[in-house]
Amino acid sequence: MKAEPTLICIPDISGFTQFMREANFELTSQIIPALLNEIIYSNTIDLKVSEIEGDAVLFFRSGELPNLNDLIDQCIRFYLDFYERMDLLYKKHKKTEDAASIPEILGLKIILHYGEEIAMVPIGNRIKLMGEDVITAHRLLKNTIKTDEYLLISDQLLKNYNKQEFIEKCNWSALRNEAIDVEHLGTIKYHYIDLLPLKDSNARNL
Repeated sequence: MKAEPTLICIPDISGFTQFMREANFELTSQIIPALLNEIIYSNTIDLKVSEIEGDAVLFFRSGELPNLNDLIDQCIRFYLDFYERMDLLYKKHKKTEDAASIPEILGLKIILHYGEEIAMVPIGNRIKLMGEDVITAHRLLKNTIKTDEYLLISDQLLKNYNKQEFIEKCNWSALRNEAIDVEHLGTIKYHYIDLLPLKDSNARNL
């Protein structure tokens, strides 16, 4: 079991629990898998799938990090393709009971983290990631950010890039910083940027 430097990327569907609770099962059983598939098909930077959870995909990429432009463009694509697919799904099911809740409730947030020592263990046809930084990445989903749709990059990953270049690339909104204190892990610092403005901008030309 060899540990390697590894990028972790978790696109997570916000509003998932509320949608599953409030919408009828027939609708949710079609919408959520379709959105998760869209996230997987939108991968263009050779990310590997470790796990597909109820509301998220756990991607990883070991070895050399992608360049900053490619990484941010990938996150933009995840977000915009997600919304394009969601719009098509709404139009397809708009006469179905509870269809109005699709765009009202669902959204997307993306977590980016980097670990120096993450082990990859084959289990079945999947790769299980193991290590403290895997726990950290999942814990970053439980943050104190007020908005539901954002791109979060841990400071542990951001230090591998030029912060000013990151700010210039993500020029659709302000970059903010926060931290959370986690038992056994200590203080985890991160930066984040609101993704909502992307829906109303020509983001593919950023």
